[in-house]
Amino acid sequence: MVSLLDELKHGARILQRQAQSHDGTALERLRALPELSKLDDAALAAEVQRRHCLAVVARELGFAGWPQASAVLGGETVEDFGTLLWRPALSVFSNIWSAHYDEARRLREETGGYLLVYRKHFFIVDRYYVEALGLDPDDADWERLGRDWARPADPEARERLYARLIRAQVPQVLAPAA
Repeated sequence: MVSLLDELKHGARILQRQAQSHDGTALERLRALPELSKLDDAALAAEVQRRHCLAVVARELGFAGWPQASAVLGGETVEDFGTLLWRPALSVFSNIWSAHYDEARRLREETGGYLLVYRKHFFIVDRYYVEALGLDPDDADWERLGRDWARPADPEARERLYARLIRAQVPQVLAPAA
């Protein structure tokens, strides 16, 4: 089975090839990077590197750059999880925020909700938020990770949920693995 990080790297390779072929959509995605924002199409197509494409993929997922995306999605212990699990449009749902993991864990246990992460903060949501996020709240992987995204009992379950979430929310960053 291909890992999520390998799929994202493959997507970055495809983005690079598309940009080098002067694909307008790919060039616009790359212009999100400040160092590439002012280049014309020909210059951008000539200068694009894989690191640029990895950075774009990471930013589209809500991470500061590829090193952060790689660490978070690879299951490393991190302080900043990025913004992938939060969308302003979802603020209409009831949620409880905490700056401290222990408090958030306790609140999750009391409410029976789902503990999610936003950068360095934690928030507890209900099943309706999870559905609106694009995930199935009854997916067995939620129980495998203890409904705790920050410190999952089963990190592989979180990786599978990340992959489902990315496929649902930001499909342009993934490409079918060859």
